[in-house]
Amino acid sequence: MDIDVRGPRFGAAVTTLVLAVVLITGSVWLLAWQTLCFALGAAGGVRRSPYGWLFRTVVRPRIGQPTEFEAPEPPRFAQAVGLVFAVVGLIGYAVGPQWLGLAATACALAAAFLNAAFAYCLGCEAYLLLRRATARVG
Repeated sequence: MDIDVRGPRFGAAVTTLVLAVVLITGSVWLLAWQTLCFALGAAGGVRRSPYGWLFRTVVRPRIGQPTEFEAPEPPRFAQAVGLVFAVVGLIGYAVGPQWLGLAATACALAAAFLNAAFAYCLGCEAYLLLRRATARVG
């Protein structure tokens, strides 16, 4: 079942804010929260992530029904990519080196910002490229 395109973009906006605060404060706990959000989105799809729930229950009723939809697989893959960067960031912040936490968090922030501000999902594009590459091989 396709998903409302505004949901992942809303999630990316919230993620952008969370990761910006992580970079400013160095909060391992806030990065751990974001890591959990990525894990839930990767495991169950963006609908099952906390930001997806927030979008469905609070935002969407106020902005109306969707007019555009997308397949759930690319955003789910993007959540998995975000999860990898968040885990690496957690390792860097928790056990070092500090620069690793900063770099991984900054990469995740850049990707989330691109999606939130310009509707360009790097993880989704990577998913589509991988699908095309594996279709040609197989």
